Formats: sequence, structure tokens, C-alpha cells
Amino acid sequence: MRAANSVFSGLGTTIFTVMSALATEHGAINLGQGFPDDEGPDDVRAAAAKAIMDGPNQYPPMMGLPALRQAVAAANKRFYGLDVDWQTEVMVTSGATEALTDCLMALLNPGDEAILIEPAYDSYKPIIEAAGAKVVTVALQPPHWSLPLEELAAAFSDKTKLILVNTPMNPIGKVFTRAELEAIAALVIRHDAYALCDEVYEHLVFSGHEHIPLMTLPGMRERTLRVGSAGKTFSLTGWKIGYVTGPVHLMETVGKTHQFVTFTTPPALQSAVAYGLGKDDAYFASLASSLEAKRDLLAKGLKEAGFDVLPADGTYFISADFRPLGFNGTDEEFCREITVRAKVAAIPLSSFYAPNAPHAPRHLARFCFCKQDAILTEASSRLLSYAKGRGAL
Repeated sequence: MRAANSVFSGLGTTIFTVMSALATEHGAINLGQGFPDDEGPDDVRAAAAKAIMDGPNQYPPMMGLPALRQAVAAANKRFYGLDVDWQTEVMVTSGATEALTDCLMALLNPGDEAILIEPAYDSYKPIIEAAGAKVVTVALQPPHWSLPLEELAAAFSDKTKLILVNTPMNPIGKVFTRAELEAIAALVIRHDAYALCDEVYEHLVFSGHEHIPLMTLPGMRERTLRVGSAGKTFSLTGWKIGYVTGPVHLMETVGKTHQFVTFTTPPALQSAVAYGLGKDDAYFASLASSLEAKRDLLAKGLKEAGFDVLPADGTYFISADFRPLGFNGTDEEFCREITVRAKVAAIPLSSFYAPNAPHAPRHLARFCFCKQDAILTEASSRLLSYAKGRGAL
């Protein structure tokens, strides 16, 4: 029979599925996949329940409920000083992954090149390649994860259509600095390219750091598509509510892509997210501070177990070097080992690089800290016992 799509048929089972299944099999605490273990704000969930009962529950407008599009535009102004026309420059999607897919499909043609900064979220590469474009990678290197500006400049060419920038960055918790963003903006403008910005962790930034949307920099307003997520902002990942902000000349095509991907998104959930985006500053500040405390709790536990812990300035994730524990295998082997023996699951960081990439670090594991404190404490205790059993402490 004829072959299916070569990009997607060539993909294996994701490492998230593999490690989660292994965690379930061995009764391990799953610090691999990035989702909170609470149910999100009571008032936002109550708003959704009321909206379901009150209706309407039929197809909402394709671009999203006016209330949510207005709330997204207002949030852009409130947090970043961006003036956005909610009617023509905001679109609601069924999750940020759909938003990214819509944007990539809308912008890319076969033969174009798209730059990814590694380590990169795993959905980016196959979507770009399915659009017929070529992925060009630039790698950040541990432990400081600074942007290699000469390598980035060399990655741009006359075929470059866009760069995908994820800040704050999954999987490593990096928050790009203003200087790094200014360097990216200069290259985008010089090469007449676009920027697609995955900013789903925009409100999960820790002390001493600031989230700066690339769209706010000079010359980037008309070249940037910005993606946000209610799943991350309200710890409601299962709702799958995302939104795109961008200039009208790009949003017209992005909207046409969305029309043939999901068309619409559940109206009651949109209504509740619109309510949520209007919450007071204390909510957004407490979201970041509570996650920062969880980061510190897990970092302390990892250090006590003998890991070298890398900086994490935002998101749900922290990376740790396991070599001090005396383990000399690969990161995937280590993550399997601790899932089985320590009963704690993590994700090998090399899975966020291109397959067999020679520059991918093989000595780091990514842990997720958006869990209850008791879970993080127990995971730390298990890892400490594992390290002692290895004679590492």
C-alpha cells in the first residue's frame, strides 16, 4: 500500500508516553510530564460551569468569543503596553499547540527554512517539516544556556522565513534576556523574516527575571505572532485554550488555517478564561511566587541527593546533572533507572534535540516541579535514598 505522511509515520512513541507508562508500571512519582496536580482556581472553574448551564453551547464565532478576544487584548495592554485590536489581531484556539500549528502552516511554504533554538519542545520540528519547510537548529549549551549569537547569525539565510522563540523556555526554564531578544529582532528584521513566539509560560517567571515579549521590541510588532495559553496561566492544561496575537496581515491567513483545523473552541471554557484574565495582579504574582517556592523545594532536594542543579528562571521545569551520582550512562538510561529503582520519573533532556544530534547533552534529566509540596518532598526523599544506595553520598 502507499505510504502515509513521511513526517508523522516516521515518528516513534514520544518519550513522555514512554516514561509515563514506565512510571505507572513501577508505581513511580511522575515528575516527567508538565501538568499541575491541582484543579485550578475555583472561581474560574465555577465561571465555566455557569457558562455551560447558561449557554450557548453551540458553535461560537470562529475567531473566538468577543469577550475572550477582548480580554486577551486587554491583557496585552495591561502587562506589556501592547495596543491590540481584539477584532482583527486576536484569535482563540484549541490549545497552544493548535495555535502554533496554525501559525506555522500559515507562514511556511515548501523550501522555506525555520530556525529552532534547542532544546526545543517536541511538536515544533514535525509541524515545520510537515509543511515542507526545513528546520535549522541553534543549540544552547548547559549550564548557563546563553544564546550563541554568532551561531544564530549564521543560521539565518535568504531562505529563512521565521524563527520560533520559546520564552520562558520549556524544557530548561530559561527566560531570554532583553539583549538576547534584541539580537534576535535585529536578525529577523535584517533578513525580512517573521518571529513566532511561544510564550505560554509568560506569567511563570521568577525573582530577578522579566518576561519581555519579542513583539514589544522596535520593528517587531508587524513581524511577530505571539501565542499564549490559559492552560499554563490558570493551571487548567486539560481545557486546551490558547490564543494568538498578531498583526492583521498575518492573522488573516492564520485564521484561515484555524478554520480548517479545529474551526472553534468550547464557548463555556472561553468565557471562563475571559473572566480569569481579568483577575487582579495578586493572582498572577502568587502564581509565579508559589511555583518559585516549589522550584526551590525540589532544587534543595535534588542537591541533597547529590545532583548538580542548573538554573531555572521560569516555567514548570528544572534540569539536573546526574554525573555526580556516579552514573555514567545516557540520560535516557538514567531516567529509566530512577523510575524503576528510585520510583521517580523524569525526562531525558536529549529528547528535546534533533535525533542523534551530536551537540545534545546526555547527562541531564528534566524534572517537573508543579506538584504538591508533599509529592516533591517524597520524590526528593526517594532520590536521596537511591543516591545513598549507589554510595554517592
